[in-house]
Amino acid sequence: MPENTLVRFENVDGIGVVTIDNPPVNALSPGVPEGIVESIERGNADPAIKVMVLIGAGRSFIAGADIRTFGNRPPPVPGRRPHQILDASQKPVVAAIHGYALGGGFELALAANYRIAVPSAKVGLPEVLIGILPGSAGTQRLPRLIGPKAALDMIVTGRHVPAEEAYRLGIIDELVPEGGDLRQAAIAFARRVADIRPSPRIRDHDEKLAEAKSDPGMFDAMRKSIARRARNQKAPYHCIQSVENACTMPFDDGVVRERELFDELENSAEAKALRYAFFAEREVGRLPDIPRATPLRPIKTAAIVGAGTMGGGISMSFAEFGFPVKLLEASQEALDRGLARIRANYETSVRRGSLSEAEMNRRLSLIEPVTSYDDIKDCDVVIEAVFERIPVKEEVFKKLDEVMKPGALLYSNTSGIDIDIMANATSRPQDVAGTHFFAPANVMKLFEVVKGAKSAPDTLATGMDLGRKIGKISAMAGNGDGFVANRSRTPFGIEMIIMLEEGCLPEQVDKVMVDFGYPIGPFATADLSGLDIGYDSRQRRAAQNPNYRKMPIADAIVERGRLGQKTGAGWFRYEPGDRTPRPDPEVAQIINEKAAEMGVEQREFSDEEILRRLLFASVNEACRILDEGKAYRASDIDVMWLNGFGFPRYRGGLMYWADGIGVGEVYRQIAAWHQQYGERWAPSPFLRRLAETNTPFRDAKPARPM
Repeated sequence: MPENTLVRFENVDGIGVVTIDNPPVNALSPGVPEGIVESIERGNADPAIKVMVLIGAGRSFIAGADIRTFGNRPPPVPGRRPHQILDASQKPVVAAIHGYALGGGFELALAANYRIAVPSAKVGLPEVLIGILPGSAGTQRLPRLIGPKAALDMIVTGRHVPAEEAYRLGIIDELVPEGGDLRQAAIAFARRVADIRPSPRIRDHDEKLAEAKSDPGMFDAMRKSIARRARNQKAPYHCIQSVENACTMPFDDGVVRERELFDELENSAEAKALRYAFFAEREVGRLPDIPRATPLRPIKTAAIVGAGTMGGGISMSFAEFGFPVKLLEASQEALDRGLARIRANYETSVRRGSLSEAEMNRRLSLIEPVTSYDDIKDCDVVIEAVFERIPVKEEVFKKLDEVMKPGALLYSNTSGIDIDIMANATSRPQDVAGTHFFAPANVMKLFEVVKGAKSAPDTLATGMDLGRKIGKISAMAGNGDGFVANRSRTPFGIEMIIMLEEGCLPEQVDKVMVDFGYPIGPFATADLSGLDIGYDSRQRRAAQNPNYRKMPIADAIVERGRLGQKTGAGWFRYEPGDRTPRPDPEVAQIINEKAAEMGVEQREFSDEEILRRLLFASVNEACRILDEGKAYRASDIDVMWLNGFGFPRYRGGLMYWADGIGVGEVYRQIAAWHQQYGERWAPSPFLRRLAETNTPFRDAKPARPM
């Protein structure tokens, strides 16, 4: 696209209107910054222009920089960056914001003299989420505009701030009624301020920075508050330092130091991994075997069968995004328990301040409890979320087949049962697919759509779209035990139990994984989910496969009534009202007893062996999944681990992390463990081929279509 089509300049009765037109979101791709500079200079050079308006065409103002250019851009021309040209403009500039003004786009709005917005607009500086910091004076202007404390909150979290909140903070000067003509409103606003001199510039006002002098400990307090979630990362701390610099340095010196910190981060391993994750989450929605033009089935009403923990969480996911949802249980008693659990979850959010009482009531009003299948027969989609037992699920699908209207989508929230079993219980297998939510369903982002043998393309495409509409990240998986996400993680779970047999303790494993970057360790996570879930899965697999490796220690824990947090004891013990996992001597005793019965010699483990045993086992299984064509891309598996299992985002994902070690080294270690431990460590043929050709995991192509 020629550069002169990206940014337009018009003289509207003495108002210079600068329009960015770079679909779909007006990113600051090459040509856009140059066009803005040229337009602002043109307006300043034209005596007929008194004031200018900066506005975006289409659906957004400027949604930020073009992330694809990070790490390989030429250095900016000194003094010729758009925010510098806006800063130096002799004539006032009004930024008119709709859609998103994020990152570099928001920094341009801050460099303008005035900002107006429609209520639905959102502003923010989300650079920390891709491992960098705002590099166009955002960390210097925002604290001067709203104070360092509020600026720290926005910059360190990277959150998107709604326009109405931005107006209250003082970021937005005027709100324009939704549905009105933003361009005309901006021109009218510009006329009102055209003759005000000097035009206000954020850089000239230090009054709000006095907040830091009255509370000098705020920066160290912020560092302390993020220590857990920002473990092993630089970007959040650099953001804090840059805002602190704004309070201690002259504006221009702070801008220079901001850029130095930005340059330090841009090509860091952290930033590269986060950019990879960003693009992987966009790639995961591309389905090579389903045409993009596939018509989607309309979904206006939904039903959930099962009001347990998962069913309730799924209902909350629908209600959050405005979908009316019917929650079905076989008995009023079970239904009442489920609704009480949902209300309790919402009330906790209200107490924490993350949800208003009005919003809680709005969501609750969208969840309709029912006890009869006849009450859901006209719904567009139904998601089964009952116990993870085949006979129970088959019975539900037989009933759904009888009562649901023609064309209704029948989805199963199974975490690993063959989708075709449920599909074959109906006369319409083309309408059946898996929609696997991850626990807790109302929190976790991953939404695994599972392709049955007879699932119609529109059934799958609509499932992927549905996940996105309820705030999830949808990823397609081939059918089979555990699908992709759980199947790829199963060896991780097996290996962590086997290491207990060999002398490890749960607290050792959890410490290694928390130090690696997980929010909580795998044993504490199992306690949170409930150990009976894994127990049931092991019994099912053992019944189906006589060669299935039993887990005597894990089974003994459950058989002694230790089901996790819900019983106050699992792999760890828990005090009443406290979810802190504490090592329990009884667990160590069980481990020692069972290891002795099995005749397994006890030994010590290094942190590196624990980490590699767990993750390499899953890398090897992921290679088998790709070899069988059950996943489209290695990056899809990374997306699943990031959003389903809490894999540290700044490490990119399981397969991206393994690429950092090297495919050859991964293969060498797995082959060595194959010799030491036996068949469970047999290298995947796919992994062997990658190692022989020195092909990175990120470039691996599945051997066959899904």
